Amino acid sequence: MKTDTLIRLEGMEVLSRHLGIVEAERFIMLIQKEPFDYTKWQEHLFDDMSIEELSKRAAEYRKNNMSTRNDT
Repeated sequence: MKTDTLIRLEGMEVLSRHLGIVEAERFIMLIQKEPFDYTKWQEHLFDDMSIEELSKRAAEYRKNNMSTRNDT
């Protein structure tokens, strides 16, 4: 399991890479201003995706990330 610090660092890297640093910081400010219920968000995260598509994406993710994962 990743540490909170590592998750924060990787999250900022992803946001910065895709949004740019200014927009990434804006995004952080926006989500801090609004109440956010992670559990409710997760409940509906894949509503528009079929089981087959979800399975396919999970398999692709695993294939692409197993070589970089350190099992303990």
